[in-house]
Amino acid sequence: MAVLPAVRSRALIAVLLLAVGLSATACGTGSDDAATERNLCAPPGLAAASAAPTNLAESAAAGSDRYTTATTAAPASIDVSKLGLITPGKLSVGTLSDAPPSICVDQQGTFTGFDNELLKVIAAKLGLQVEFSGTEFAGLLAQVSGGRFDVGSSNITTTDARRQLVGFTNGYDFGYFSLVVPNGSPIKGFSDLNRGTRIAVVQGTVQDEFVVNQLRLDPVKFPDYNTAYANLKSGQVDAWVAPSAQAEGAIKPGDGTSVSQNTFSLDNFVGYAVAKNNQPLIDALNSGLDAVIADGTYAELYAQWVPRQLPPGWKPGSKAAPAPQLPDFAALAAGKQTGESEQNAPKSTVQQLKDTFFDWSLYRKAFPDLFKTGLPNTLILAVVSGALGTVLGMLLAVAGISRTRWLRWPARVYTDIFRGLPAVVIILLIGLGVGPVVRNLTGNNPYWLGAVALALLASAYIGEIFRSGIQSVEAGQLEAARAIGFGYRQAMTLVVIPQGVRRVLPALMNQFIALIKDSSLIYFLGLLATQRELFAVGRDLNAQTGNLSPLVAAGLVYLILTIPLTHLVNYIDRRMRTGRPDRPIDQVEAATITEGRG
Repeated sequence: MAVLPAVRSRALIAVLLLAVGLSATACGTGSDDAATERNLCAPPGLAAASAAPTNLAESAAAGSDRYTTATTAAPASIDVSKLGLITPGKLSVGTLSDAPPSICVDQQGTFTGFDNELLKVIAAKLGLQVEFSGTEFAGLLAQVSGGRFDVGSSNITTTDARRQLVGFTNGYDFGYFSLVVPNGSPIKGFSDLNRGTRIAVVQGTVQDEFVVNQLRLDPVKFPDYNTAYANLKSGQVDAWVAPSAQAEGAIKPGDGTSVSQNTFSLDNFVGYAVAKNNQPLIDALNSGLDAVIADGTYAELYAQWVPRQLPPGWKPGSKAAPAPQLPDFAALAAGKQTGESEQNAPKSTVQQLKDTFFDWSLYRKAFPDLFKTGLPNTLILAVVSGALGTVLGMLLAVAGISRTRWLRWPARVYTDIFRGLPAVVIILLIGLGVGPVVRNLTGNNPYWLGAVALALLASAYIGEIFRSGIQSVEAGQLEAARAIGFGYRQAMTLVVIPQGVRRVLPALMNQFIALIKDSSLIYFLGLLATQRELFAVGRDLNAQTGNLSPLVAAGLVYLILTIPLTHLVNYIDRRMRTGRPDRPIDQVEAATITEGRG
């Protein structure tokens, strides 16, 4: 009977965790308003108009434009059958979800933002459909170059180094860098940055290159803009170098931060990335861009999404394209500034912590998407990779203890390689290396390749877990089985291996829990919005709101998954070791058993 209280206590733990999630969805005042008023993935409109920065660094310069084409062909003359698309008639686009207003995922789970909305209308001019997949910026250009995507759409600044890997269209935007610092900071400009300054950048971006190659400094690198800005607000870094659009969108009244200085991007403009050898597609996109500039669509989208003044002397499209007829952003910005005389007082540290991590209105907003989209995908990836990894792991374990060196040595080499390489490297090798080979089978969708990569990674660990369990079984068990007539294979299969597996159940569950968390790395391969797992859903909501509360909500769902699993396997393990608890024998049953005796 002692087992029942333990079971009840673990069930209570699971119920309490679930209650935490449900209470988060019910708590908070004015939750809907609070959640929607700060939607960074919605077009800000003319109310957010800004003039060209005036506090530019002295060294800021646009540089010479060596790449903009003189003119383009008419869209009607483009033969879309010769564009070298992965899927005929469809533009496969790799994009991001965490850099609004340029690129993001909205509340309906749709990839949007200025860059993506502009690409949609350009594709429409060419008679093409568009399919967006989310990925990480660190691997985006390599995925475009390797044929995973036709186009990369991520507010990509066209540097000479990047042109060595991919080709670019004409420019559709011009990027400024902003130096964001805490109010009252002694850092007034880029010239004040030194080796003792902790400078936040997003890894792999042109801001990263600017700090490293131009300023000759070692920045603190983060995976996304919101995490970098959160570290600035909490005082973990001294400054943040970011695209001006992302910086202006992130800073809220009361944050205690401001833009101290701006500078131009390194190589003039922002363009779409295309495989270097696919000049027909580059020409087609340039043609569509000029067409949407000429018919006024570009100006409408620009005014809705990124209403900021273009730098003097620069315009989007080819050199022959007309200048877009944009509103007077400088006048609109000046009128807005005269009406904003009050500055909100900085928030206290406790209030900042609460608003950043424990905004209950955002918990309520996050949980439906987490359970509807994130949870099923996380479970699918974990279960498929766990089952396949267990089978492969058992084969590795048996091979690893085999008397035949031709089985034992390959198993050891496999285990050493897959345990030694980082998980991200294995996922990229399988997804980007094997992906093009099996494209016809996968439909150029790496979702299942990601599950296979996780399985190969897990099998190396599971194989070692099985091997240690099997070898922990006393040698006398094998000898006793052989003594009663079992062959070696029968003895191992029926006697030794079952005992070894039972002994390592807790370790196997630990590995399965690790798989659940590692499923978040599949996002590096590029997934559709409907294929996002828990962490990706949380991060998308984080990008929409600029708040880290959705990531904490995703963490709670991980806890709801993992803690009950841990206690369940511990209960099963204890039950297998001790058997069913003794219970009193009914008197009638006892009389029946003893009837006719003595």
